[in-house]
Amino acid sequence: MKTVLFKKILFILFFLASFIGFSQSLPLSKDAKISVLTCGLGNESYSLFGHTGIRVSDPGNNFDVVYNYGTFDFRTPNFVMKFAKGDLQYFATVHSFADFLNEYTYEKRSIFEQELLISPELKQKLFDKLNAVLASDERYYTYKFIDKNCTSMVVDVINKSIGQEIITKKGDTDKTYRSILFPYFDGHFYDQLGTSIIFGTKVDQMGTRIFLPFELKNSLEKTTFNNQPFVGKSKTLLEFTKETPKSFWNNIYTYLFILGFVVLARNKTVDKIYLLILSLIGIFFVAMGFYSFHQELAMNYNVLLFSPFLLLLVLFSIFKNKLWTYRFSLINFVLLVIYFLFLINKAHFFITLPLIITSGVVLVRTGIRNKRPIPIII
Repeated sequence: MKTVLFKKILFILFFLASFIGFSQSLPLSKDAKISVLTCGLGNESYSLFGHTGIRVSDPGNNFDVVYNYGTFDFRTPNFVMKFAKGDLQYFATVHSFADFLNEYTYEKRSIFEQELLISPELKQKLFDKLNAVLASDERYYTYKFIDKNCTSMVVDVINKSIGQEIITKKGDTDKTYRSILFPYFDGHFYDQLGTSIIFGTKVDQMGTRIFLPFELKNSLEKTTFNNQPFVGKSKTLLEFTKETPKSFWNNIYTYLFILGFVVLARNKTVDKIYLLILSLIGIFFVAMGFYSFHQELAMNYNVLLFSPFLLLLVLFSIFKNKLWTYRFSLINFVLLVIYFLFLINKAHFFITLPLIITSGVVLVRTGIRNKRPIPIII
């Protein structure tokens, strides 16, 4: 009990020292090890892709800590609006390895460790850099889904400390970011659908940057430094099999059931409600494209499916203006065809195809209902 208490006191002192600058000059012992930790996938939205941390273990100085770039504070004023806008500040923190291990044991998520095979001088430089970050405004950064997250920040701090761009992406550079993300949504259908339709053109670019934890893990295994492996063989510190959640509603069957109901109901009110929902989603996408700093949300061509013009169609239909209801049915159907052709080679084609078919059916029958008969002159 006294030993545990002593270690906690040492960690607290070390933690406090990092903020007043003392730890920057703390010399690591010859037994110090620095490693990259890759944490397994979870079932919460924030944990679907895993996590990355940097562990510094020094038996000679009696500390073992993990530096974490993925921390944010729910108590931040206007948290939701800041997150949506893209100016929410994430920050780096340091935790004891024991607490880190306990947290992931509780969450039943695996942890893999890759030790950096670098010289004592470079270890010291990296250690000093990590503590300098904690003690400065560099501790804070504006989160970006692809460009700045817990993994990309670890890549950056290691590369800067080494003085070279040692860590680069190895493999899957011929896939788009959207294609890379797709397998991570197993058991989370509506998360997959939501990210498919809210992301714009940026995620259709080739995934040349490391932005996911297991991308970093795989790239580190293939990275060399001075003609030697950059990391040691991966060690499994915790191992759990990810449990795929089973949900009554969060699956493709409810999705198809709802869309099938819209198609088979052949009801004017159901059609209007369906088109209204799509139009409001489209208006939200357009607003977010202008409001948010997230580049992933800009240039969202999915508004061709979730067209704001559908709202005008619904309004003209409510006011029984058959001519303009027909015209906007035709306009939106043309946009839908363009969307279909544009989407054929995209990763989210098949997940949005039922929506495309349903929208096509609803638009065609709305147009037919409101098409005026051509008068025959005798």
